[in-house]
Amino acid sequence: MALNTVAVMSPGDMGEGVGASIKGQGKDVITVLAGRSDVTRMRAERAGFRDVPDLETLVQEADIVLSVMPPELAEPLARDVAAAMTATGAKPVYADLNAISPGTSRRIAEIVGAAGADYIDGGIIGWAPLKSEKASHIYVSGPHAALMDELDGNGKEIRQLGDEVGRASAVKMVYASVTKGTDSLLTNAYIAAEALGIRDVMEAEWKESQPQALARMEQRVSVLPADAGRWIGEMEEISATYAAAGLTPNFHKGAADLYRLLNSTPFAAETRESIDRSRTMQESVSVYVDYLGDRKAAE
Repeated sequence: MALNTVAVMSPGDMGEGVGASIKGQGKDVITVLAGRSDVTRMRAERAGFRDVPDLETLVQEADIVLSVMPPELAEPLARDVAAAMTATGAKPVYADLNAISPGTSRRIAEIVGAAGADYIDGGIIGWAPLKSEKASHIYVSGPHAALMDELDGNGKEIRQLGDEVGRASAVKMVYASVTKGTDSLLTNAYIAAEALGIRDVMEAEWKESQPQALARMEQRVSVLPADAGRWIGEMEEISATYAAAGLTPNFHKGAADLYRLLNSTPFAAETRESIDRSRTMQESVSVYVDYLGDRKAAE
């Protein structure tokens, strides 16, 4: 099956990169921008997306639909796309590439299957394609996952994981549990040090005995609010993944709480492109502690 027209929902930071990579492979990349923000429209135009008026038009034109959304929107989008398939009779392949648990992916597979379309389970690891020297790794699984091989290359690597739906999502969940989970733990520790009045002591100790941890704090603590809102749902999906494996879900419930705190600060209005890189870790954490106090008062 030739994938000549690829729908990407939607052109956020990751979706823009995925779409731009596919556009660079000579494919027609489409999306629906009705009701979307100026920033989203800018991303779509920059990446060469073609706007179509509605989901009904999208499913009729697309050979495959790639869902690249915040995880809490993955299932609602699948329901909307499935409804459009049912209404039009068009049945493009549907690939969910979101940061969702295997259980959520299997539910989406049922939604898409009920509309008569084939489903691919997926997960993306790395920066958005073409936004880093390293290629993004797109893991895929399910009976129809081999179709994604046509999109391999140009800043992304398609990695096949077999016929079982949920395996690709599991890889994404476990990987992100370490990367974003570690960022949340280190940031939580730094906020605690500031709130307890021992930040200077801890910085000196970390510099001496945990220099790698301190270096990661210096890289990440100030920039996390730009992503925090999108990562709350991801931490909740990771929690569900761990619970299904018989492990405690509580590590990443705590991480979700940390990202809720960061998302409540003024810095959450930043995007990855507009982050104030001159703001120091110390300046950032003093604001985080102020909002921690507000949250305590509200409780």
